[in-house]
Formats: sequence, C-alpha cells, structure tokens
Amino acid sequence: MLGKFHGALFFVVLTSSLAVFGAGTTFAAEDEVPTFSKDVAPIFQAKCEACHRPNSIAPMSLVTYQESRPWARSIKDRVSTRQMPPWHIDRTVGISDFKNDRSLTDTEIDIVVRWVDGGAPRGNPADMPAALEWPDQAKWYLADRFGGPPDLIIESDPFTMPAESNDAWWKPISETGLTEPRWVRAIEVRPGTEAGRKITHHVIARLEQDETDPLLQNPNATADNDPLANSGLFMEWAVGKEGRVMRPDSGVLMLPDSRIIWDVHYSASGEEITDNVRLGVYFYPKGEEPKNRQVLHLMGATGGGSLDIEPNSIAVTEGYFPLKRAARIESFQPHMHLRGKAMAIEAILPTGRREILSHVGDFNFNWHNTYQYTDNVAPLLPKGTLMKVTAWHDNTAANRANPDPNVWVGYGDRTVDEMAHAWVNVTYFTDEEYDELVEARESADNNN
Repeated sequence: MLGKFHGALFFVVLTSSLAVFGAGTTFAAEDEVPTFSKDVAPIFQAKCEACHRPNSIAPMSLVTYQESRPWARSIKDRVSTRQMPPWHIDRTVGISDFKNDRSLTDTEIDIVVRWVDGGAPRGNPADMPAALEWPDQAKWYLADRFGGPPDLIIESDPFTMPAESNDAWWKPISETGLTEPRWVRAIEVRPGTEAGRKITHHVIARLEQDETDPLLQNPNATADNDPLANSGLFMEWAVGKEGRVMRPDSGVLMLPDSRIIWDVHYSASGEEITDNVRLGVYFYPKGEEPKNRQVLHLMGATGGGSLDIEPNSIAVTEGYFPLKRAARIESFQPHMHLRGKAMAIEAILPTGRREILSHVGDFNFNWHNTYQYTDNVAPLLPKGTLMKVTAWHDNTAANRANPDPNVWVGYGDRTVDEMAHAWVNVTYFTDEEYDELVEARESADNNN
C-alpha cells in the first residue's frame, strides 16, 4: 500500500517563516504591480531568507528592499527558471507533498516576475511584515525544541586544511562512550566553528555497532568484516541541512560500545583553517522507548565497480535494496557529483507492481536537498518490497558543470569522480502494525 499519491532540500524552512502566509496576508491583484513591502517580502521571508540574510551562506541578503532591489533582474531570472529556491523534484512524477517544500508556487513566481517587470517598486514601508528572528548559528539548532542542548555531543579529531590544497576526506573514528542502549529522537551535525563552515563541504556520520537485529544489517556489505556490515548512516550534514528529527514513536537505537565513523569532505578556502565536526544527539528519556526503529539507509550503486561512465555519453545506473520488513519511507535524498543529472526512487512490490515514489529531474551538486514526505503520503510498503534507485549521469559537453567530458568516470570520493546512491530514511514495522497503518491511511483517504 503506497498511500495516496498526487500526480503532478541544503534548507529547513522554519515554522515561523511559514506563518507569514496566514489569513492576514494578501497579494496584489493581477492588474496591479506588486510591491516589495506588501507582496514580495513575505515570499522572501518564507522561501529565501533561510540563506539570503546577513552572515548566512548566500552571497547577498534579501531581507530589506535596499538589499534586494539591485538584484531584481537576477532574481527574476533565477525564480522564473526555478533555479531558486533550489528544489529539484519533478512535480509531475510520484509524490508531490513534502514537509519541507521550499519551492515557489506558480502564483509566487508570477508575483516576483511582475514586481521586477513593473520596475521593482518598494511600496508603502508600513506594509512590511515583521522581521523574522533566525536562530544563532553558533547555537544548537534543535536546542529550543527539546528544552536544552544535546544529551550527548561527540566530536571528531581536528583537521587542518591548508589555504591552498586539493580536496581532503577526513575519516577519523570517535567512540560514543555509551554503556547502555539509548533511543535517539533527534540528531544534529555541524562544523565546530564558524570558520569551519568555509571549508566543510559535507559530513557523513555512520553509526558502527554490533547490530542485534540481522534483518537491519546492511545488505550491501561486501563481507562480514566490512565496516558497513553493522552500521547505518546516522546523519549527514551539508549546506542548508540543520538536523534529523524522528517521527513520533520512532527512533534510532544506539548500542553500548558504538562508534561514529566520520567521512568529512573539506575544500580549501584561501586561508589555513583548523576545525573539527560536532555531532549532537537528543535522547528519549530513560524508560521511554519508541515502538518503531528508524534507519537511514544507503540505497543505489554503493561501491567501486558500480559506475562506468564512458566519455561523451549519457549513462544510466541502477541499484537495488530489499526491505526485509514492512516499512514507511520517511525521506529521500539523491547523491551524485558534477555529472549527476537525475535520479528516481521506485518501489517494486511483492506482487510485481511498480510505483515511482519520486524523481529528481534536474540534480545540482551544489545543493543537498532531503525531500521529507508528509505524514499522509509517506509510502507504506510491505515486507519483500524491492527498492530501486536509478541514476542518470551526463558526461558530455552539454553539461555545464562537467569538468572534462573526454575522460572515463568511475565511482570515487573525489568531486571529479561519481556516485549514484540515495539516502533513504526508513521506519520499520511488524506486519500487524503495517496492516493497521494501511487501514488507517485508507480510512482517512476515504473521508477526505
């Protein structure tokens, strides 16, 4: 049962940002020229300021009219072509409802375009919405939500990146220090310092432990002594990703003597910077155990020999992952490099029926979007479902991001190498729980 489908991710949009679209907000009629204060500023607050604000990662701030006006024509170009905000899901394929959807609606795009075409007027300053208060990047993002800082903070060994250097991959191992099993309800990963954000491209934290449940072991491990045999992805950080929060009554189980295997991608920034990575873990209170276990799986082509991309060609790669238990797919995040073009995730049911869950049709390596399905459409899949991840790579001169279309490309960590996998967050259920969820989903759909 895949739920109710509707034919048709580097930033978390805060709930407070969305509040500006309440009942009191009205936009200009189609025959009027929109103004910044009344019509455009609310859109920028909800969909742009997460990055485009002072001391954030975007190259310019769009908080005030004075800051936004010089960029009007560029804004129109990026918005009308849907390059910004970065959201690369194909709306015409599979599921279209996401908790963290930061794309602009057709109406919002029309307002911005008409504002620019009409001379980008400021309008009445009294119409400006109240300024948003964004969290301090020096603080733990989820601390207010959970009533304090993380319960456990794990740090990697420090790494010094020279001012000028090839990219580096830092792979230390950190002990968690746990002496008893603990259930996790939220996770954050972040560079240790503000300067570290200049050199940290992305961070992968894997949880390595002696897995007690063989059905949840990594089916793509190459041998029993493969470090991935008993580990799942714990958390990944990239520009715009703030944290991972488990759905109610589900969590990640950390076992005693577990370790974090780091994989940190650093890039030179023109100055020597020493930094480390910090991982914050928020536990469920002792004695409060969630019913269901959640695992962040790596699905698709996951290792050496899985990719072989000829020069001046378009390549298609497939990878499979069996669900050994009934499950709900919580989110989907494609991962490729500079030649990555598109990726689809598909469920092949035990009956042989196939359903495309999501398709990213315009992948961009600069943005690591996680697409989080809303509660009413998150795919419910029976035991025995085969997950299929298909990746397309464009190794031709038509790909403007391609560093060299005349070389063979294989699997590897370097940005000029390639990958073709997805991070897929899965919550597992018993067959009885799955049947109950399907029945509840069908009942809710029939009542709508």
